[in-house]
Amino acid sequence: MAEITHPPMDQLQDLEYCIDSNPSWAETILLAFQNYILMSGTSVMIPTLLVPAMGGTDRDKALVIQTLLFVAGINTVLQALFGTRLPAVIGGSYAYVIPVAYIINDPSLQRISDRHDRFIQTMRAIQGALVIASSIQIILGYSQVWGLFSRFFSPLGMSPVVALVGLGLFQRGFPLLGNCVEIGLPMLLLVIGVSQYLKHVRPLRDIPIFERFPILICGTIIWIYSLILTAGGAYRNKPIATQISCRTDRANLISTAPWFKFPYPLQWGPPTFSASHSFAMMSAVLVSMVESTGAYKAASRLAIATPPPAYVLSRGIGWQGIGIMLDGLFGTVTGSTVSVENVGLLGLTRVGSRRVVQISAGFMMFFSIFGKFGAVFASIPFPIFAALYCVLFGLVGSVGLSFLQFTNMNCMRNLIITGLSLFLGISIPQFFNQYWNPSHRGLAHTNAAWFNAFVNTVFSSPAMVGLTVAVILDNTIEVEKSKKDRGMPWWVKFRTFRGDNRNEEFYTLPFNLNRFFPPT
Repeated sequence: MAEITHPPMDQLQDLEYCIDSNPSWAETILLAFQNYILMSGTSVMIPTLLVPAMGGTDRDKALVIQTLLFVAGINTVLQALFGTRLPAVIGGSYAYVIPVAYIINDPSLQRISDRHDRFIQTMRAIQGALVIASSIQIILGYSQVWGLFSRFFSPLGMSPVVALVGLGLFQRGFPLLGNCVEIGLPMLLLVIGVSQYLKHVRPLRDIPIFERFPILICGTIIWIYSLILTAGGAYRNKPIATQISCRTDRANLISTAPWFKFPYPLQWGPPTFSASHSFAMMSAVLVSMVESTGAYKAASRLAIATPPPAYVLSRGIGWQGIGIMLDGLFGTVTGSTVSVENVGLLGLTRVGSRRVVQISAGFMMFFSIFGKFGAVFASIPFPIFAALYCVLFGLVGSVGLSFLQFTNMNCMRNLIITGLSLFLGISIPQFFNQYWNPSHRGLAHTNAAWFNAFVNTVFSSPAMVGLTVAVILDNTIEVEKSKKDRGMPWWVKFRTFRGDNRNEEFYTLPFNLNRFFPPT
């Protein structure tokens, strides 16, 4: 038998900068700006989907986008300083779309005839639901309950969960790219070509610019190409859906965004509270907690760090709960989670530096305050982002699969658990999604609309379904005799903060705060 030359490795070796090492300042600023551009796609898409249904105008949509970016910047800084301390961007989450749509369709709000008044009242109802629901993550995080639950995780159980965090977002990839294939497909091919085939070409000193800045290079080229198509009248007589996807001037963001606007808490008025709205929103908070857990595991691997121990994971979830509360207080129309695409960018650029993410948060806040400048970048056609998602979500999915190297995949038990978790994690959400749209209650359609939103949200999340299946099976089928096969001898040292000496290097709080909050 040939000698195996690639044994399992705690940390990835094929990266240039780890969590604590930093590129030059010029590289750092450009990489941070690249992170900002990438996360602006989701920040534009979610308000574009929800604000018109709330009765809002294009100006309202621009203000919500600015607010979402501003709070994302705050949450990213808080997470990088006091949470998990991983280089993870915190942004808006699609997990909240179903409960927010339920609130939008509440009959008491739909009866309001004035569109602007309906928008304000709906926004305040969403704010109240987010504030109340955020207590779930705050309590589970700071009480260390989520950390205790994470002790049921193993490399075998987490592998499909992390994989589904990326692969489960396949609907955001080629299906949206195909809405404007003449823009999206060239972007996809160009990103692959520049980042993979030209990565060793270094026209500027020793900096691999094609590997470091594929989004800036490819995005600029295709954006100019789309501007030429728009100005040349290529979409003049096309259907409205095609124009929205392809044109660079259909979003009306540049014309409606204010030059200067400083987002502040309660800018839409005081939140209103409803028990049914809050219960529905709690489903999205639970889903975002699971998805963020998987994303943190992927980010730690792509930042050449150890898997975050239970204490650090709980700390991060607690701060994420505070971030969701800030979403509610400011009025972002959605809650927060880890930006999966930005996690994938760590691997694509081979830079896992925490400083890059912290500076990118500064760009988020700056361009949200000076709205006209931010609106220019927000007008990038979404198929360009969809092309990037094809690469980045796939990369995160493969990071999840890499955890299987610590397990015995010649064991039928492990093959069944992995295969079933992956298949049901994709199949069940697809089944629920095909029955749901913003004006329909979805597969669950009892008389309790909040219960419908709760069930539809939970079972529409690939990561949530995958975690449920994987953890139950992995902790009930031949548990004792399968410890080595599950990868527990490798995993157990990362359960506690002091289980591995490297944890202190990666996850110690700044400003000597560990004296007041000693890790466990």
